[in-house]
Amino acid sequence: GGKEKTYLPSPHLRKEFEVDGKIVRATLYATAQGFAEMHLNGKRVGDEYFMPGWTDYRKRIYYRTYDVTSMLEPGANALGAILGDGWFRGNISIKGQNQYGKHIRVKAQLQIDYADGGSEVIASDSSWKASFGPILESDMQAGETYDARKQMPGWDRSDFLLRSASAATAGQVDESNWSAVNVGSALQATPLIQAYPGVPVRKTQELPTLTLNEPQPGKYVFDLGQNFSGWIRLKVKGTAGEKIVMRFGEMLNADGTVYTENLRSARVTDTYICKGDGEETWEPHFTFHGFRYVEITGFSAKPNLEAVTGIVIHSDAPLTSSFECSNPMLNQLHSNIVWGQLSN
Repeated sequence: GGKEKTYLPSPHLRKEFEVDGKIVRATLYATAQGFAEMHLNGKRVGDEYFMPGWTDYRKRIYYRTYDVTSMLEPGANALGAILGDGWFRGNISIKGQNQYGKHIRVKAQLQIDYADGGSEVIASDSSWKASFGPILESDMQAGETYDARKQMPGWDRSDFLLRSASAATAGQVDESNWSAVNVGSALQATPLIQAYPGVPVRKTQELPTLTLNEPQPGKYVFDLGQNFSGWIRLKVKGTAGEKIVMRFGEMLNADGTVYTENLRSARVTDTYICKGDGEETWEPHFTFHGFRYVEITGFSAKPNLEAVTGIVIHSDAPLTSSFECSNPMLNQLHSNIVWGQLSN
């Protein structure tokens, strides 16, 4: 409709805690209104995406469980989360945004069991701190805008505030922009919190660029040779503030540019803003696209094939059968069906 859409940046949340004693087991339970990418001591937790999946959030919300025993360190630790709009606040088909609410949330609980029989729980509460970072907006249909100049190196590590403080005196990062968090769900009903019953969404393979064309000056079209669901890994050397704009499509127009009419209201555009310190590598966090071709503008120099790699994403369901016959067209049809299932 005519409603103006507003896209908000992704909150980064953090909590520091101490580990005192020998750990037998540490388990992280996490769920979200929207998407949550969990971090612990500088590393991403788990290998799945779009956690905790799409449900009617007013009725039930799934959670995921992670064994993080090996990720904890003696002494100071830091637990973090990056939140995305997902299906909770992001666009759903032609219905638009905010179908379930306007406030994205994370709910997390880290259970630490010690060798002496004691245990401890670090849970999401009002003691966490929040800030915005490089993800300026991220939506399943609109795409992601990422400003690498706003990166916060080490935001998910325990020594971050110390290093920020010394940087602030050097006139760089100011730690004071980490503020208190809002707590509470903002949902009217209390949904059931249930263990996630399906297979998670994961990266399953990478597709190299097959051909690279320049149908119009400064407009580069990369062909990944296969229609799939996922995103690209971008490699770029640019100056600080240089904007790389990526548009995704399943077909080409007659002039070799990417055809996007079938995408209807979906913007399907990723934007990466360079920080300008040599080769930069980027993948989005909370969006995906259905495409074979990606059309990129904003490169200051002609890119090579390695600038774009296709990252295939789907529910990581195991293949239980295969089909092959003497007719190449039937084999291709079968391949199309399998890819169609994976992409949807």
